[in-house]
Amino acid sequence: MNEDPLFPSKEVVVDKDLVLAETEAEQELPLEIIEKRKKGLLKTGYTTGTSATAATKAALFTLIYSEEVFETDVILPKGRIVKLKIAWTRIDEKKRSVTCAVIKDGGDDPDVTHGTEICSTVSFNSYKGEISINGGKGVGRVTRPGLGLEIGSAAINPVPKKMLENVIKEVGAKILEEKGITVIISVPKGAKIAKKTDNPRLGIIGGISILGTTGIVFPYSTASFAASIRQSLDVAITLGALTVVLTTGGRSEDFAKGLFQDIPDYAFVQMGDFSGYTVKQCTKRSIKKVIIAGFIGKLTKIAMGIKQTHVRGSHVSLDFMARIASTCTTSEKIINEIKNANTARHVSEIIMNYNIPRFFDVICENVFKQMFSHADKQLEIIVIMFDFDGGVCGSYPPSVFFPKIIS
Repeated sequence: MNEDPLFPSKEVVVDKDLVLAETEAEQELPLEIIEKRKKGLLKTGYTTGTSATAATKAALFTLIYSEEVFETDVILPKGRIVKLKIAWTRIDEKKRSVTCAVIKDGGDDPDVTHGTEICSTVSFNSYKGEISINGGKGVGRVTRPGLGLEIGSAAINPVPKKMLENVIKEVGAKILEEKGITVIISVPKGAKIAKKTDNPRLGIIGGISILGTTGIVFPYSTASFAASIRQSLDVAITLGALTVVLTTGGRSEDFAKGLFQDIPDYAFVQMGDFSGYTVKQCTKRSIKKVIIAGFIGKLTKIAMGIKQTHVRGSHVSLDFMARIASTCTTSEKIINEIKNANTARHVSEIIMNYNIPRFFDVICENVFKQMFSHADKQLEIIVIMFDFDGGVCGSYPPSVFFPKIIS
């Protein structure tokens, strides 16, 4: 393959399918966290599913034996046994139920559910052998297909639900020979916390999801974000989306929604820093068309060939931007200003100040080339660059018309 003299291959970060473990090892993290990770001192936590299981086990034990539990063990999906503390127990004699709570411990991970009460209310029902598990206050309800859960059901994912069933059978085996057991999982502050998650986008309303595949929260793991991307794509496909809009964050998504008002909300997916991973997932799901939208910083990184834009060494190259500028202007003064700029945003200000044509379009073109190649040329791709006020300053392919700030 011939080398492009303008954009030499040494600038391009060779990156095949995103390997999450490698990505986690290269994230830009606070120095304190990096040092802890090197020394193996980062504290793991427990998922909402593990917390709910511990609360359920304690509540069921108290209901059966009239003995309060202050700590209980839980068997995780891969067989490991962990102990969790029970924050409080409430016995309702009138309703003949017991509620126990576990304070969700996310370890050293910046988890929005860390410190949240995960509660389980357990009672008996008259249906012999029946195990009924449902969500109460603060646990979201599923309103859209594509999540692997029935519409209208509580957002309790399959692995946590299996953990709950197992612990109910473990503690309540004799009871189930005569009657049934009902479990209601609730999260008092779940509705408020859910606004900080992807649940509203996925069509899960009213609260958080009870999650977890291993039962353990690994600090600063990218796996949960990657899972969210896959889940968002699955929802979009199930609902019949013909076009998916991939944005680099919340602000670019808001601007994109204003621009593409005919595209339904569920077809917008925040890929964040995982551009390469998300495009590969689109390809695997046979999505035919994507629109990539973002700002100059992250789009320039993608244009440089960086498929994971939040890792060490993934800084925007001002020399790269200067070379792009050299295709749009012959002014050495402007090119030197770009080489000595502070940030990608500063470069955009220089371009706007001198009214340099095509610069943003060329970046978008290089984003297109990188992503089109990464998708094995199986996707129709449109790239949109926003300025910081929400105007379109660049796009590719050229046949796509948008009112540009700089034509």
